[in-house]
Amino acid sequence: MKVLSAGFVKSALRPEQYPRDGRPEIAFVGRSNVGKSTMLNILLNKKGLAKTSKTPGKTQTVNFFDVNGNVYFVDLPGYGYAKVGKSLREEWAKVLTSYLTSQRPLRLVVALVDSRHKPAGQDFDMLELLEQAQVPTLIVATKADKQRPNELAESLCDIRKTLDIDSDALLVPFSALTKAGLRDIWNVVDDALRTKTGKR
Repeated sequence: MKVLSAGFVKSALRPEQYPRDGRPEIAFVGRSNVGKSTMLNILLNKKGLAKTSKTPGKTQTVNFFDVNGNVYFVDLPGYGYAKVGKSLREEWAKVLTSYLTSQRPLRLVVALVDSRHKPAGQDFDMLELLEQAQVPTLIVATKADKQRPNELAESLCDIRKTLDIDSDALLVPFSALTKAGLRDIWNVVDDALRTKTGKR
């Protein structure tokens, strides 16, 4: 898909606030500070569209972005940020789970993990939730440029093993700096948008 236009639509906390026009949705999820908003800006070729911050936990709502007038890209709240209160973490988790389990025209979830760190229990919990919801999922290992090639290869093997990812399943290393992995991500997104599978 060639991005001709992209713009912020709305932030939402509850399902009744989500768009109701039935457009297909591509959602992005991951731990706080894993690089979701940065990836969105690169995919949509619009710097600053999704707000980024060096402080984890910037995304606290479900944020909808219009793409070409016919698709929504959805930036979901980050999880796993320990420096906020338990009640706020629980509220973010509710917002996240509510979106993923609601009846949305969701074609694909791009689940981000940091290539430099072994996935934590919450990453595994997220993938379990996506599996239970029967949502097609692409796993992307961000910040790939922060490691040497042999270190990255070892990290990808660790991610596969920790998250129990099949050897033939796609795991895309991505770098916001070099744009490595960008075409692979777009290929999967395009395939997802061409199908009519996913949650309704």
